[in-house]
Amino acid sequence: MRAVIAVLPGDGIGPEVVAQATSVLAAVAARFGHELVLREALIGGVAIDRTGSALPADTLEICRGADAVLLGAVGGPKWDDPRAKVRPEQGLLAIRKGLGLYANLRPVAVNPKLLGASPLRPELLAGVDLVVVRELTGGIYFGDKVREKDRAVDVCVYTEGEVERIVRTAGKLARGRRKKLTSVDKANVLETSRLWREVTERVVKAEFPDLALSHMLVDACAMHLIRRPADFDVIVTENMFGDILTDEASMLAGSMGMLPSASLGDGTRGLYEPIHGSAPDIAGKGVANPYATILSVAMLLRHSLGLEKEAAAVEAAVGSAIDRQILPGDIAGATGVAPATTAQAGAAVLAALA
Repeated sequence: MRAVIAVLPGDGIGPEVVAQATSVLAAVAARFGHELVLREALIGGVAIDRTGSALPADTLEICRGADAVLLGAVGGPKWDDPRAKVRPEQGLLAIRKGLGLYANLRPVAVNPKLLGASPLRPELLAGVDLVVVRELTGGIYFGDKVREKDRAVDVCVYTEGEVERIVRTAGKLARGRRKKLTSVDKANVLETSRLWREVTERVVKAEFPDLALSHMLVDACAMHLIRRPADFDVIVTENMFGDILTDEASMLAGSMGMLPSASLGDGTRGLYEPIHGSAPDIAGKGVANPYATILSVAMLLRHSLGLEKEAAAVEAAVGSAIDRQILPGDIAGATGVAPATTAQAGAAVLAALA
């Protein structure tokens, strides 16, 4: 098949991990006989420096013309001033809106070889395999904002339609897994959460009666992700809660450097990125973990291009590299293994693919 992939390396370690991921895409194309055309564009701080915008118009045009988007990371100390009118993270919010991406999928699975990398006891991690489905374009991040001399306001708004579509996405995912759906809200306090719970109940009852639906307050969910993480299958939640819970859940896998993500809309086009940030403290040192970005490539192959066999091959190659103890610094510490460089980790995946 022929597909066009927009590549947005971004800032910090973004270009380093994306370079390894694009090498994996090239290897997949060669092994399986596909033509994958890569088109690079600017986003984030580097885009601000060159164009004055965190998401230049030509970047969005390239992304709209692509079958999928691969992104590294945005941000860094150079652009950290919260009072600045243009900031790197605005590029992320704009591209999600611009491409109509409302569902963020973040799978969390624990490799048995990395049990020692997590701060949790190994017995708590056995069998952990969950997916958080985070609503991506509504809620407090996108509501009206007011700043006055002695007060500030951030408005959280959700509509029935926004809740319905994200619950449907989560329901379809749960139906193909263990048929357990946990909806996370704060319905004891927030009116938006009461709407969320009512709509979730209605959609699941009407369209997914085969699923076991449970509701959980966000503070309880935060606790149980640490206390009994293996009990979760698919978690669906609103924007800010999902942002916080997925960073917490990354510790189950040992590091943010291990977790990929997919941002999807109504069609097949999606945006794929590691959940970690730009890590400016290690940028340029060649030590960043590329596995989350490479696993994001697997999600890209599966969800946007429909290439399940190729996606599974990439995931197996990452697993093989870990089995061979090719471990970057963020996951090597507890194992006693000498840390692998970014290039060494990428090469190990390529070797397994070959």
